[in-house]
Amino acid sequence: QVQLVESGGGLVQAGGSLRLSCAASGHTFSTYVRAWFRQAPGKEREFVAAISWTGSTTAYADSVKGRFTISRDNFKNTVYLQMNSLKPEDTAVYYCAARIVGVGAGQYDYWGQGTQVTVSS
Repeated sequence: QVQLVESGGGLVQAGGSLRLSCAASGHTFSTYVRAWFRQAPGKEREFVAAISWTGSTTAYADSVKGRFTISRDNFKNTVYLQMNSLKPEDTAVYYCAARIVGVGAGQYDYWGQGTQVTVSS
């Protein structure tokens, strides 16, 4: 069974940091594009960041550029999202995703269940 499992969410004050992890099982995603999306209450899910299978290419939403960093460890089948200088508007459920090609937004084939990130002001 293919699974993407996020962890690392929680409650943090504005200006703080969190590191999200997304571990994959049941399938090797080492050659897949990995990404993070988020969905705030009452809003549609939006793209946050993506990374190529080699890690050499990344893409970010304008709202997180310079604050968030996506990375991956293919040996661990895991992708990370380091979030710094967090703002209350970053509050959302964060989802990891995977697809074969295309570093960026759009449709992804595999999804995790999400992890809640809450940033207090």
